[in-house]
Amino acid sequence: MPGLLGKKIGMTSVFSAEGKNLPCTVIEVGPCVVTQIKTKEKDGYEAVQLGFEEKKEKHTTKPEAGHFKKAGVTPKRHLAEFKGFETAYNPGDVITVEYLSETGFVDVVGTSKGKGFQGVVKRHGFGGVGQSTHGQHNRLRAPGSVGACSYPAKVFKGTRMAGQMGNERVTVQNLQVIKILPENNLLLLKGSIPGAKGSIVLIEK
Repeated sequence: MPGLLGKKIGMTSVFSAEGKNLPCTVIEVGPCVVTQIKTKEKDGYEAVQLGFEEKKEKHTTKPEAGHFKKAGVTPKRHLAEFKGFETAYNPGDVITVEYLSETGFVDVVGTSKGKGFQGVVKRHGFGGVGQSTHGQHNRLRAPGSVGACSYPAKVFKGTRMAGQMGNERVTVQNLQVIKILPENNLLLLKGSIPGAKGSIVLIEK
């Protein structure tokens, strides 16, 4: 699926033509530079590799420096591959947010905020195992039985328990494009997207 790399700036709200106040997320999209063209003959599949955000030479490894030099571009901090571009691009071509100008809806892929080790109430929405009174001590937010008894005498894989929450790759589909500001490389999408401010996201058509 074709798309671009961007950076989450934050959230705001805008008024629609009907006068409704719409919550929206502001994303800085591109400009993205084509750093490599993958072909079926050489790589086994077809894709376009895009680079986003400048990177200092001293922070670039020699293999990376050679890769960017071959494409004739300056070092980039983030790279991602996209398939299905209608236009044929060459290394060094620049793709801006205007690529999405005629797109009504997009999918956004990001990394959700990490929330550390959390219990089952916060992580899975459990209701707890009973009342906080009647002699119960410290059991209100406990998970209760996890299923081990005479049969199957084990706990099944995938049983919902406490554990690490967040910091996962999350895709939000069909977000409406509210506005595009090409002079500032900004894209306004209706609703929220995963990740903290400043995190890198993939915007797919």
